[in-house]
Amino acid sequence: MTFASPLWFLMLILLIPLIVWYVLKENTFKANLIISSTEAFEKAPKQSVVYLRHLPFILSVLAYTAMTFALARPQMSDSWKNQTTEGIDIIMSLDISSSMLAEDLKPNRLEAAKKVATHFINGRPNDNIGVVLFSGESFTQCPLTINHAQLINLLSGAKSGMIEDGTAIGSGIATAVNRLKDSQAKSKVIILLTDGSNNRGEIAPITAGEIAKTFGIRIYTIGVGQQGMAPYPVRTPYGIQYQDIEVDIDEPTLQQIANVTGGKYFRATDNKSLEQIYEDIDTLEKSIINVKEFSQKEELFHWFALAAIVFMACSVILKNTVLRSIP
Repeated sequence: MTFASPLWFLMLILLIPLIVWYVLKENTFKANLIISSTEAFEKAPKQSVVYLRHLPFILSVLAYTAMTFALARPQMSDSWKNQTTEGIDIIMSLDISSSMLAEDLKPNRLEAAKKVATHFINGRPNDNIGVVLFSGESFTQCPLTINHAQLINLLSGAKSGMIEDGTAIGSGIATAVNRLKDSQAKSKVIILLTDGSNNRGEIAPITAGEIAKTFGIRIYTIGVGQQGMAPYPVRTPYGIQYQDIEVDIDEPTLQQIANVTGGKYFRATDNKSLEQIYEDIDTLEKSIINVKEFSQKEELFHWFALAAIVFMACSVILKNTVLRSIP
C-alpha cells in the first residue's frame, strides 16, 4: 500500500497532547458527593458503564486517526515499473485455401490448425504474436500484439474463402516478413503452415525465404496432411459428399526455406503430431526484452473516511445517551 499525501500523517502528532490532556483531566476533575457515611456503598457492585466511560474518547481518537489516513489517500499502487522478461516476435502465417477443409485432421485441417495455434498463443503470454492469412493472395489478419485475447478472437474468425483461392506460399512469407522487418526483438520467427504447393503469387517461396534471412528472421515450416489421399467435402445437390483428393505438399521447398533461415521443417499427419510440432516450436530460443507493466491504482481513502464517520457517530451517541456525564 502506498500513500499519495503522506504528510497528513504529521497530524497524528496532535494526538499526543490530546491524550495527555485527557489523562490529566480525569485525574484532576472528579465529581464530589457529600454524604454522612459511605458504609452503605462499600459492597455495592460497580456497573459496566463505569468501565466504559472512556469509550467515547477512544472512539474520537480512532475517528481522528482514520480521517488522517483518509486524507493521506492510501492506494494499492500507482506506479510504472520496468520488468525484464523473455520473449520473441512471432508471425503465424496460415494457409486458408479450400484444400485446408480436407478432413484427414479433425474436424478439418484449418480448424485443427487454429485450435493448436490458440493453445500455442496462450502458452506464450510475453511474446508479441501476429497472424497472416494466405491462399491465392495474403493479408494481415492481426499485426504483432501482446493483446492475445484480441489475437485469438481474430484467429478464430479465419476461414476458407475469405480471399481468392490458391496457394501463394511466397506471398504468405513476404507479408509476414513485412510485419517483422522493423521489429526490435533479437529473435524474430515465422511459423508457416500449409497443405499444398505454391501455385499463385508473384514472389517465389525460396526468394521470400532469402528476404526473411536478410532480416534475421527464422522460418519454421509445417506441411499438414496425411500421406496419400485425404477425404474432402464437396457440396452437391444431394448434400455434402466426400471424395478423396491427393495430398500434394511441396516438402523440398518447405525444407529449403527452413534451412536457409535457420529454422526447421515439420510434417503433421494428424492432430496429435500437429500438437507435438507446436510443442517443439515452443522450445525456441527466447531473447531478453523489456516489458513495461502498469498496475492500476485503487483508491482506498473512502474506507477510512467511512470508518471515521462510524467512530465519531458512535462516540457522539454514547456520550449523549448511556455514557452521558451530568455536570
